[in-house]
Amino acid sequence: MRSIWKGAISFGLVTIPIKVYSATEQKDVTFHQVHREDGGRIRYKRVCTLDGEEVSYSDIAKGYELATGEIVVLTDEDFEDLPLSTSRRIDVLQFTPAEQIDPIYFAKSYYLEPDGQGAKPYMLLRNALESSGQVAVVKVALRQRESLATLRVRDGVFVLETMFWPDEIRKPDFAFLEEDVEVRPQELQMAESLISTMEADFDPTEYRDAYREALQEVIEAKVAGKEVIVPPEVEEEAGPAVDLMAALRASVEAAKRERTGEPAKPGKAAKASKEIAKDAEEKAQKRKPRKSA
Repeated sequence: MRSIWKGAISFGLVTIPIKVYSATEQKDVTFHQVHREDGGRIRYKRVCTLDGEEVSYSDIAKGYELATGEIVVLTDEDFEDLPLSTSRRIDVLQFTPAEQIDPIYFAKSYYLEPDGQGAKPYMLLRNALESSGQVAVVKVALRQRESLATLRVRDGVFVLETMFWPDEIRKPDFAFLEEDVEVRPQELQMAESLISTMEADFDPTEYRDAYREALQEVIEAKVAGKEVIVPPEVEEEAGPAVDLMAALRASVEAAKRERTGEPAKPGKAAKASKEIAKDAEEKAQKRKPRKSA
């Protein structure tokens, strides 16, 4: 890993010099746009839409578009007096229980390494924070942007997690939230039973990116000049359950069989599906249409 930022944690009168590293990385397979005929790379030019001329980086400024369609042009001088901290400090604002912070606020994670003579105060704050069971709420300026963030301990290292501001979190506005949908107690109990049956300790190493692995195999086959093998088709996901209670009950039984390793009986799933559909059809015929309010 390579350090992307240097600064210090400011904790009361204590200053802890640190280096910042990106804690995560995307493992996507990256591609270039190329000419299909000869594989030549495709390049893009920065062209002004008004005069059609190519524009150099030195002549490019930031423009803010108004509701009227007019553009306000901002120069480097306009940004100089903005209240963005350049002190390279991570200021500790408060300490709070981690469960009080909704994970939706978290944006990106960074590792912090003590720099120079900062090892002892770093470990002092780390041990104190870890024993408190809380996280530190901090403010930091990274990449020309000031952010709230949290400091927590993971594997003996501080993790800085930048956060979105409250007005950057979208409010869910969906029609179904206004609908009066009845959930029967029996259905809720069966759903809770399904959750209980599927409980397990989370181990991320049990999961893998099957798409990326398959794509890498396609690329390797191309390189080797082999015939590209088309992966087998994945079975389509089942549609919405026609009978919620019956579907939940079948899901619980399937989850239990998977836990115990008991094989499913031949034809049982198909038979259960037909019974669910038949039951739902009979209920639909008996159900009288409701009058709108």
